[in-house]
Amino acid sequence: MKFDILSLFPEYFAGPFDVSMVKRARESGSIELNLINIRDFAPGKHKRVDERPFGGGPGMVLAPQPVADAIRSVKTDRSRVVYLSPQGRLLNAKKCEELSRYEHLILLCGHYEGIDERVLQKEVDEEISIGDYVLTNGCVAAIVLVDAVMRFVPGVIGHPDAVHQDSFQNGIFDAPHYTRPEEFEGMGVPEVLRNGNHSQIQRWRHEQALNKTGRVRPELLEGYLEGVYREPLTNS
Repeated sequence: MKFDILSLFPEYFAGPFDVSMVKRARESGSIELNLINIRDFAPGKHKRVDERPFGGGPGMVLAPQPVADAIRSVKTDRSRVVYLSPQGRLLNAKKCEELSRYEHLILLCGHYEGIDERVLQKEVDEEISIGDYVLTNGCVAAIVLVDAVMRFVPGVIGHPDAVHQDSFQNGIFDAPHYTRPEEFEGMGVPEVLRNGNHSQIQRWRHEQALNKTGRVRPELLEGYLEGVYREPLTNS
């Protein structure tokens, strides 16, 4: 899978993309990452990319031409262009799995007060937000999206079924995990995890996941239960 990331700060990605699983995925060829500087497409000696907004207001806006040219420099018929924006649809596990099915993602990072709306209408397929807050730029959001999406790309995770057992994949949290030693500072491992009865273990894990989801994110639990108990539609 190929990612092209368009931003004003390509150096921003040097650390996160050069270590851990992202590094291994790049070295194995499971993913390809390219960093593109929007400023390279700005005209003139000073390579200016921002302009004052029509109608007034604080801050500056990314001008349309450099952004459009940057997108078009890598865009093909098989590309999906995503603008990282606090005004976008909230990123979740389902969306990450959906995005992983594309051969090529172009990630456009937001800067300043935003990007000229005409570019978004002409070149962007969808806007995605990583949360209901504002960042200093979209580079952090792009890092989050790449990390979350690539886990669904074949060959990135050692055990292919692991991603489907994580939090949110089934609409609720993951169950708690324990490992050796069996005793740690007076606290033991639940007996059910040591008895070897896999059906009991699965039931216990599911109950624990439901309990924590209900305590921390009751709206997730409500949505999950609605899906579980929803009656199938029938034609009358």
